[in-house]
Amino acid sequence: MIKDQIDLKRFNTLIEINSYINSDYSDVKSLLTQILESASKLTGGDASSLLLVDRDAETLYFEIALGPKGSEVKKFSVKMGEGIAGWVAKNNRSLIVNDVEDDPRFSSEISKKIGYATTSILAVPMRIKDQCVGVIEVINKESGRSFTDEDLEWLEIFSTQAGLAFQNAKKYQQMNDELFKLKDQVKSATTYHELIYKSTVIEEKLEIVKKIASSSSPILITGDSGTGKELFAEQIHRFSDRADKAFIRINCAAIPENLIESELFGHVKGAFTDAVNDHTGRFSLADTGTIFLDEIGELPISMQAKLLRVIQHGTFERVGSNISEKVDVRIIAATNRKLNEEVDASRFREDLYYRLNVLPLEIPPLKRRRDDILPLANFFLKKFNIKNNKNINGFSSSSVEAMLSYSWPGNVRELENSVERAVIITTSDYIRPQDLLLPDYNSSSEDLYIDSTLKDAVNLFKKEFIQKILIEHSGNQTEASDSLGIQRTYLSRLIKDLDIKR
Repeated sequence: MIKDQIDLKRFNTLIEINSYINSDYSDVKSLLTQILESASKLTGGDASSLLLVDRDAETLYFEIALGPKGSEVKKFSVKMGEGIAGWVAKNNRSLIVNDVEDDPRFSSEISKKIGYATTSILAVPMRIKDQCVGVIEVINKESGRSFTDEDLEWLEIFSTQAGLAFQNAKKYQQMNDELFKLKDQVKSATTYHELIYKSTVIEEKLEIVKKIASSSSPILITGDSGTGKELFAEQIHRFSDRADKAFIRINCAAIPENLIESELFGHVKGAFTDAVNDHTGRFSLADTGTIFLDEIGELPISMQAKLLRVIQHGTFERVGSNISEKVDVRIIAATNRKLNEEVDASRFREDLYYRLNVLPLEIPPLKRRRDDILPLANFFLKKFNIKNNKNINGFSSSSVEAMLSYSWPGNVRELENSVERAVIITTSDYIRPQDLLLPDYNSSSEDLYIDSTLKDAVNLFKKEFIQKILIEHSGNQTEASDSLGIQRTYLSRLIKDLDIKR
């Protein structure tokens, strides 16, 4: 009668756990803990553990450990074939060992280190498609009794349920990750920025992009703030063999230092106070694709060694986990800092700098690519006309002069902000110099271009500006072209087209 009551109790527990398995895959660790608690209770064990197999490292690590020394046990790992659990994992067979001292397969190392005497062990493999992915072991039958074949049968049933839960949870997590990647890819595909340019210097940079895009080596994009480094990262990804994979962006300066590791590499549930669920990091999401690390110069020195390991070995661990995860990710980093100076100041690791700087790409400031100013300004005008429901026709000749003569220390971002501001505040059909609110603009220069067409105003400005630069360099066209940020042959053509007297 007692035996029948025990069987009924076990059977009801199985039904209860089975209902959980079919209803919630989002918190597998809690589900596995509940299975382990039930297994330990119904087989009469004093302690129990669930060890998962790491095939790459040929080890087993304690995913869950219950009992008097549970928290201490989780600090250890077991080599494949080592001890009872290692033997079960290697041979994919269950074991009952009621006197561990007489069994040569038993290893007492962990028991001694945690101060917990082990006398008997019941261990079974947790399988997925007949492959052992973990081991459930129950330790020390209550009241000094021996584990029975019936205990073994029930533990194998519990192990089958645990394997089912583990498999379902892995599929659930994989589907979630794929969905996240898909959403990110769709978002990225619809939010790629259009690269607007006319200058030869940017055309030359794009030729470099096409050459280096096919490589998987890291790329370091440098340049002043606002020059469009992210746009070039997008172009590299789009020209690469990974173009149909994820393009994951992260701004290292925008994430608090205490969260940056979790954002990059993810964390497991319980890793810290607010870690209520497992979190997938950006590197995992970028697997087989590209990750763009903007403002890499702001990465805390404590994180730089971990990033270096990913670059060198393609492996990392989530926060709170000792399992190495492997990824295949193309890394593109960007910074407006001079990283060689940061290295000299011990704020940036020298070895990381050289690993990132395999393929350097420097983006020139807007003042060195003045041919891009008007195409960009017109692009932004269309954009903000739509955004603000306006119909401004263009730029006055004097505002063209103002934009072409201004140094744009904030580069393309400053130009965009100026055009947006002008669209909002102007009361005219054309953007005027006063609408742009550029610093130190001399409004009297507006008279020079009264009644000029846009083309004539641009040519007039070009002629005066080139003459000024040529005078500064004593007529040396090589030096003048370098200062203007254009090729010497293009400068010669402009001198001829604009009838500039030498």
